[in-house]
Amino acid sequence: MDRKRFVALVGAMAIVAAACGGGGSPKPSFNVPTSVGDGEGALSVLAWPGYVENGGTDPAVNWTKPFEDATGCKVTVQVFGTSDEAFSLFSTNPGKYDVISASGDASLRLVRAGYVQPVNTDLVPNYADIFPSLKNKPYNTVDGVSYGIPHGRGSNLLMSRSDQVSPAPSSWTTMFDPASPYAGKVSVYDAPIYIADAAVVLMSTKPELKITNPYALDDTQFAAVVDLLKQQKPLVGQYWVDYTKQMDAFRAGDAVIGTTWEVIANLLKAETPAVPVEIVKPVEGATGWSDTWMINSKTENINCAYKFLDHIVSPAVNAQIAEWFGEAPANAKACQNTADPGFCETYHASDETFWKDVWYWQTPEANCVDGRTEVKCKDFNAWVKAWTEIKG
Repeated sequence: MDRKRFVALVGAMAIVAAACGGGGSPKPSFNVPTSVGDGEGALSVLAWPGYVENGGTDPAVNWTKPFEDATGCKVTVQVFGTSDEAFSLFSTNPGKYDVISASGDASLRLVRAGYVQPVNTDLVPNYADIFPSLKNKPYNTVDGVSYGIPHGRGSNLLMSRSDQVSPAPSSWTTMFDPASPYAGKVSVYDAPIYIADAAVVLMSTKPELKITNPYALDDTQFAAVVDLLKQQKPLVGQYWVDYTKQMDAFRAGDAVIGTTWEVIANLLKAETPAVPVEIVKPVEGATGWSDTWMINSKTENINCAYKFLDHIVSPAVNAQIAEWFGEAPANAKACQNTADPGFCETYHASDETFWKDVWYWQTPEANCVDGRTEVKCKDFNAWVKAWTEIKG
């Protein structure tokens, strides 16, 4: 994706990702469809920018019209900039949006609140080709019941200016060292879910805390993570929500090291002249995202909704979205349909070894998501409050 298209896509938006087990089709006790009939004629979609392109951003980029022509389902799209914004829009407008693309720290909140319904994956033929490692995850499956269709995934990475940061960093601790020579030039992802990034660091540097899941933090563990983030605060020169702003900071040298996404580094390297940046998934592992298409529990356009879910994760369309947005596709067959033959290798689409230590965003809950029952963990509200205090 070149910079012109990229800026057209995200220039006016702020992207903040805000966000059990088992699998198969929903249990019969749930009143879910057993077949898909004719479309109702309309579908309202709430989505991350770049996921449902209809030619409005670039006339040549349109995977919505072919769906409309094939199904008769006229699509209207509302984009959002953060997961919290998406949750607010979805919850305060019951039934308005038929489907939503939800990140892992929003999806479980939608399920718990009853805003989305189980999905009969048998009615989504392309579900069969979704990478198995994205199915039946805590953020899209509850009590063995699937609540959506995986869409794509990405990892948060450590980026540095190779002409100003030496030696090349291999650990997140470089961003947390009080004596860092890069003080004031650290670029940090601005969302409560970033607390999990610090938890990943402590999983490695303070094993005595016994953190086994960065989204399951009891009182002691959470206090240690918050302390680490407060220690980092004087080093931070930028909290970014719009990743064009992070590009600007690295281009100007105002930021020389920080947490980033692979697409940002690739775009900076592709500029003329190229910005000398390097990325690495640090030795401690990383957080990341895996988005899910979900259906409103109150939708009156259920047939259009199922047709859309199957269309949006079909090999050709999933490939278009992945390349346009800059993430690994969820459909394994999408890799045969990318314009860039090397795209899936660049984004580690089928490299399961790469994803083994990537902790996909997940809604923190009081009932510890790591399975502990003898203690309570800090829930999402506590994370939001702490993040506000950390930033000051």
